[in-house]
Amino acid sequence: MTHSKVHSNIVFSQHIDDELRILIQNYPEGKVFLLTDKTAGGFCLPFIQPVLDEFAIKYLAIPSGEGNKNIHSVQLAWDFLSNNGADRKSLLINLGGGMLTDLGGFAASTFKRGLDFLNIPTTLLAQVDASLGGKTGFNFNGLKNEIGVFMEPNAVLINTNFLKTIDRENFLSGYAEMLKHGLIRSREHWNELLSFSFKNIDYEALQTIIAHSVAIKEWHVINDLTEQNIRKALNFGHTIGHAFESYAMKTGNPILHGYAVVYGMIAELYLSVKQCGLGMDELKVISDWLVECYGKFEIKTTDFEALYQLMTHDKKNEGNRINFTLIPEIGKVEINVDCSKELIFEALEYYISLK
Repeated sequence: MTHSKVHSNIVFSQHIDDELRILIQNYPEGKVFLLTDKTAGGFCLPFIQPVLDEFAIKYLAIPSGEGNKNIHSVQLAWDFLSNNGADRKSLLINLGGGMLTDLGGFAASTFKRGLDFLNIPTTLLAQVDASLGGKTGFNFNGLKNEIGVFMEPNAVLINTNFLKTIDRENFLSGYAEMLKHGLIRSREHWNELLSFSFKNIDYEALQTIIAHSVAIKEWHVINDLTEQNIRKALNFGHTIGHAFESYAMKTGNPILHGYAVVYGMIAELYLSVKQCGLGMDELKVISDWLVECYGKFEIKTTDFEALYQLMTHDKKNEGNRINFTLIPEIGKVEINVDCSKELIFEALEYYISLK
């Protein structure tokens, strides 16, 4: 695979150790650190162990999982940096999935008012979404990513070989964000994703498809880093999806982020039919395909009020209105669409009705 870049700091390479050497050689000795979690550390550290040894890089592995994306884990990272003499000339390498790159990015951005960090995402979700675009943070008071800052990583290194270590569910979770990128920006990318085989994954071909997806995310970020307008397109599926995700966590039945986004996209595609003129037949075809791949999160009409309350906490809301990104057709978006509570409930009814 040839080494290519989408944007100045996103590097696609099958030889990640070589790329890492180049990126860290300019930092003073003893000032490069690595943060990972127990899961990614076990599976993925061996890929770059020679570089860690060569540069005597100290590392910390924090507990894995969304439940540990909290202030306590941030504090572990700060303590680690503090105890090992990190300063503003230091670099923090974040190796792991989206939880780890979000949290590590936040820890680096706030320690001594900010030191350099780079992300090595090891899950598909992190490679196409979480590790890119400069959103960092952690969960607080039961709300996802409630505390955080916008800070771009110095570099993101993407290598599909890491994806051989993730299970099918986590693969599909990341694929959901790619599907979203296709729906909001490119029918061509959407069709490419529909025809890709999950059965026997071609990792080299996947690297090209990931590059297409990343380019879509990057376009939105470059044009609107702090989410004032067009970047809101990336929230398609997330307003209702985050409510599903938080509700699932609260009820002790957690679901993966990408699955929540898919369920949110189905409901928001229904809103798109009602508000923006998306075709009902298009809605049916997309919904059926998504349910076939992702199944469903069982909810009842008695859950609607709780889900609605969670939507009112969404960070994208303004002036007590729940703002949606909707799609009039595949590849086009309308942002800041206001939907009534009745219509949102109707969309949830549609979701329930799918078999």
